[in-house]
Amino acid sequence: MLLPRRPSHVIFDLDGVLLDTEPLYTRSTQQVLDEFGKRFDWSVKADMIGRSSLEGARHLVRALALPLSPEEYLARRKPILDAMLPSAVEIPGASAFVARLGEHGVPMVVATSGERALTELKVGSHGWFARFQRIISGDDPRVHALKPSPDIFLVAAEELGAAPRDCLVFEDSLAGVAAARAAGMQVVALPDPEMDAARYHDADLVAPRGYAELTLEALGL
Repeated sequence: MLLPRRPSHVIFDLDGVLLDTEPLYTRSTQQVLDEFGKRFDWSVKADMIGRSSLEGARHLVRALALPLSPEEYLARRKPILDAMLPSAVEIPGASAFVARLGEHGVPMVVATSGERALTELKVGSHGWFARFQRIISGDDPRVHALKPSPDIFLVAAEELGAAPRDCLVFEDSLAGVAAARAAGMQVVALPDPEMDAARYHDADLVAPRGYAELTLEALGL
């Protein structure tokens, strides 16, 4: 087994882990930035992934010295992003991996920093999300602080009826990995190919090739 402990329950992040939404966020952000002659690349994006919309906007405005408030930026991006999100496709291998977990009776939830309304736009055309017991969004009133705080993963464990130490988290962001560790959970990192996998040293396992290199047996599931 590749993990220190055998997990019994699984928690998935959404963006970049189950659905390939990051290109949509990039394109919608760049459309806003074009007016100001700014470029949105991984030097900025890497530290935004996994955070709330507002925290990400604050980082973007600071990093690129935008003449906008974070709230103004989000208001400009919203109609662009809302139109794109229903076209989000799955991360290769995600639905098959979730199906295998379901067939083995592994309880699963999704825990995403995204707001409920945006999450519904993303998952609406993907029937396989019915396999999850619950989708917990970042605006759930029980989530007092978002990743890298552990709140959302602790809420997820509560929904699963599991001890945090028995949960395995799948994450693509550094903030998400930090949140899982802070919650006392094991975590598998699935970094974007553009990210430096060496930055994920806090993860129990790093899988740069995604689900293609993971088996349930190797994870103890």
